[in-house]
Amino acid sequence: MTSALFSPLTLRDMTFPNRVWVSPMCQYSAVDGIPEPWHLVHLGALATGRPGLLITEATAVTPEGRISPLDLGLWSDSHAEALIPIVSFAHGQDVPIAIQLAHAGRKASTSQPSAGGGSLSVEEGGWITLAPSAEAFGEFAEPVAMTLADCERTRDAFVAAAIRADAIGVDVVEIHAAHGYLLHEFLSPLSNLRDDQYGGDLASRMRYPLEIVAAVREAWPSSKPLFVRISATDWAPGGWDIESSVIFARESRIRGVDLIDVSSGGLAAHQQVAVSPGYQVPFAAQIRTQADMPTAAVGLITEAKQAEQIVESGSADAVLLGRAVLREPRWPLHAAAELDADHAWPHQLARARVR
Repeated sequence: MTSALFSPLTLRDMTFPNRVWVSPMCQYSAVDGIPEPWHLVHLGALATGRPGLLITEATAVTPEGRISPLDLGLWSDSHAEALIPIVSFAHGQDVPIAIQLAHAGRKASTSQPSAGGGSLSVEEGGWITLAPSAEAFGEFAEPVAMTLADCERTRDAFVAAAIRADAIGVDVVEIHAAHGYLLHEFLSPLSNLRDDQYGGDLASRMRYPLEIVAAVREAWPSSKPLFVRISATDWAPGGWDIESSVIFARESRIRGVDLIDVSSGGLAAHQQVAVSPGYQVPFAAQIRTQADMPTAAVGLITEAKQAEQIVESGSADAVLLGRAVLREPRWPLHAAAELDADHAWPHQLARARVR
């Protein structure tokens, strides 16, 4: 049987062996941004399932860009060096690896979800947060509105992190512009109340995220793909929406982005999300068609036949799995067996292969 899900996909000089990709998932286990043994074991286990792409958790480009004090970082060469064993292990499994570069904006300086997820004060080990405007997210601490110098410094931090990622052999960079974090905050009229060149109409609100996209693309090798994760809608009246997302995707494509990773929500505390299996797939399909841009679909994709149908129908070019692979890190191996698709197993696991 020929499977769309287990067919290769080529973007620039990179050929992904299949369309089952692992979504970035925060682990809240780093120390000062440095990965711990947990990260190697966690990401290594996911790599043994032989996904077409493995994406690290949101990795902060500055210390204040972390969601929590326990997030990964890539703001120094020491952080890059600590990621080398993870990159090497993934490559040893013939799995391409991506790093998601992020800044949490006004949703930074929080405790991990298992500890409540609320804002941390400076006395509790937190920090002053930055955002496009001094508008808090729900009950979180009020952020400081970024100056133009802050914007320039943060843009340069994204670029420096991308250069470090390339130096250690990372195959793909994904820029995080979703889930209510900094770049999404610039995009949405609910969080961006600026009156300078970075605020106002749609073109102005897109300007700063697109400047970061262009700067990273210039620094990132032309042979390697660049992705952007977006929230296709805020699920809130007057917020960012799918029509704006299509326009942003078109502008991103012009600046050298190769794929839009389509999620949704996270910006407005009063959001009303219509959740169901594959509920974000229609957004990925609309962006793929209307922006002429490859997309990846994410969100309650749990079954092999469901994932196969998404790719086979042309709704998205790849699917990104999160909780499904947390429950079963070798999900791709089992899905291939269910779909009767060719898929190489690690030789160490070959005796357990389902035929």
